[in-house]
Amino acid sequence: MRLKAAFILTLLSLPAMAGAAGENADTPDAHSFIQGMTVSCHGSGQIWGTDAMIECMAELKGMGVNWIAIHPYGSIRGDGTSGVADPRRNRMYEDPSWLTRPIAEAHKLGLKIMIKPHIAYWGSKFKWRGTIKFETDEEWDRFFETYEAWITMVAELTADADAFVVGTELDATVHHEDRWRHIIESVRAKTKAPLTYAANWDSYERVHFWDALDVIGIQSYFPIVNHDRMPTTEELERGWQRVLNKLDAFSRRHDRKILLAELGYNRSSLAASKPWDHRTGGENAEEIQKRCLTVALRAIEGSDSVTGAFLWKWFPRSRRGGRNFLMSTPAMRKIITEEWTAPTNDSSTE
Repeated sequence: MRLKAAFILTLLSLPAMAGAAGENADTPDAHSFIQGMTVSCHGSGQIWGTDAMIECMAELKGMGVNWIAIHPYGSIRGDGTSGVADPRRNRMYEDPSWLTRPIAEAHKLGLKIMIKPHIAYWGSKFKWRGTIKFETDEEWDRFFETYEAWITMVAELTADADAFVVGTELDATVHHEDRWRHIIESVRAKTKAPLTYAANWDSYERVHFWDALDVIGIQSYFPIVNHDRMPTTEELERGWQRVLNKLDAFSRRHDRKILLAELGYNRSSLAASKPWDHRTGGENAEEIQKRCLTVALRAIEGSDSVTGAFLWKWFPRSRRGGRNFLMSTPAMRKIITEEWTAPTNDSSTE
């Protein structure tokens, strides 16, 4: 039986969160394996507050999804200014219904929801979130001060959510351990939701504040094979076993369950060897994507340390062209539905 403790099981090792467990005890699926989907957007996120989002969540529930994630954006400048310090972005938060409505509607549908804020690095000097770093103390101070102001504001606005991510892929900043511990403490003052940080797959071992969080979050774009040929199912299974053996040891060492904060594969011939690569196409691309996702979902089901995953990604409304990592194609829908609604799964609401 696939009954596993999700975030709340970690309360056994963190008594300070006992209050949150009590307050969330009446929400559905409190103890089931997280079968999550990140619902993305084609802009600033206002679509999460529309009827299209409700329709999307209902459809996902029918496919076996029991958790939803959304990712409100904050900006970043080269001088360290982050979050919504840019006045042009403050308008996004004047009416927070695009954040609060999906929480309420998810709960009505019997779903849980995680808030996973992202820094929008495009248009800045940074190539991606993992390269955000600064040269001077003044810039570092400005970054952490403005980031804390933004992340605590989002946490307060979304205090009714079921989980909250304090940072996503900001892996060049985590050596400032004291600053991150202060941010985590400040976020806890705004929400009773269990907390995690979403570290990139190659950086989670450099994070030294997991003890301040409730779950270890990992963006799980692990290379599963070391070649670009068509991988066999057996190769993928062996690759995932190597990954899970390492995660199991890390979980035991830190006394925390592991959440795969993102798990996804492009329709690409590189999906197994370079899962983070945004390029699509290539020989056997769709078959490789299908095989990768199927093996991954079955592999994590058998893990003692992994408490679930959020697939990346889904849109409330489809849009042609320029999209990758889509879970809404017919092939991906079929795999997700078959794996997550099978009779052996115990993810139904009670």
